[in-house]
Amino acid sequence: MCDRLRGKLEKEGINIRAGSMSGLAEEAPQAYKDVSCVVNVVHNAGIARKVARLKLVAVIKA
Repeated sequence: MCDRLRGKLEKEGINIRAGSMSGLAEEAPQAYKDVSCVVNVVHNAGIARKVARLKLVAVIKA
């Protein structure tokens, strides 16, 4: 399971170094909502406004 998930993530350009399956599972794409949809909902609700689009480069968890 771990190798299959790691392979799927690497095909999407996501390189992970995790010490456990639970650490790897936290970064699975299905663990996240589509950020564009979330931003649009927040913007349309008047909670916030769009000002910039950022591109994720890396995530480091301690």
